[in-house]
Amino acid sequence: MRYHIDTIPVWDAVKLEGECPLCALRRKTELGEAERYLGASVMEPDTRIQVNDLGFCRQHHAMLYAMSNRLGHALMLESHTQVTRERMKKTADALRHAAGDYAKAPLGKLSKNGQKGLDRIRAQADELTAMADSCIMCNSIDENMDRYLHTFFHLYKNDTEFRERFTASKGVCLPHCADLIRVSLEELGSKEASAFIDMLMTLEEKNMDRIQEDVSWFIRKFDYRFQNEPWKNSQDAVPRTVNKLRGWCVGDEPYPEK
Repeated sequence: MRYHIDTIPVWDAVKLEGECPLCALRRKTELGEAERYLGASVMEPDTRIQVNDLGFCRQHHAMLYAMSNRLGHALMLESHTQVTRERMKKTADALRHAAGDYAKAPLGKLSKNGQKGLDRIRAQADELTAMADSCIMCNSIDENMDRYLHTFFHLYKNDTEFRERFTASKGVCLPHCADLIRVSLEELGSKEASAFIDMLMTLEEKNMDRIQEDVSWFIRKFDYRFQNEPWKNSQDAVPRTVNKLRGWCVGDEPYPEK
């Protein structure tokens, strides 16, 4: 069972006791994917075919660029750009024909032919968007996270220690809270799902209160009347609050290297 392979990273993420174990898992997966695509896999034919087809999104291009392996990055860019150029040429031809037909349509977009021309132009614009938005890393990360979410419930149902550990944790970020709710409907029966959702939302409310108190105290510390008061747990309140609301994106790595 794949579950047995994935239980260790899910367990390890919960043991970190961070703001969101699923963010920690996602980040660890993302870093591993970036290293893979800039490593030996860049020369593997199957990998290159997929990279040529999908490329990388802006975020992951920025991440790859920051890793300072310019040659590995350039090798992937060269072949992906070649494939994209060919796709773009076909789209350009289709756009020219559609735009020409639209220009000739009587009454422009008010006519039936004009509306067809508009639809064809928009379809090719969507094709350009698809070329720019696809990302092999995003796809791979999403596939891994889907598997980890199902593994989470495998542990939650079958491992009492895991269930107790999570119930006493800091919860998860809001995006991953929504993911857990959706997957709970697939993995749990109606009564179990109801109980899980109740537990999860109680956990989230408790930890949102904690986060609110921390960020409010952080602000208060800038008031001269409180400058001699202790910081308590508020010094990193801003990144923790951002990451709780939107998923990890700022501050310390959620899955630190040991």
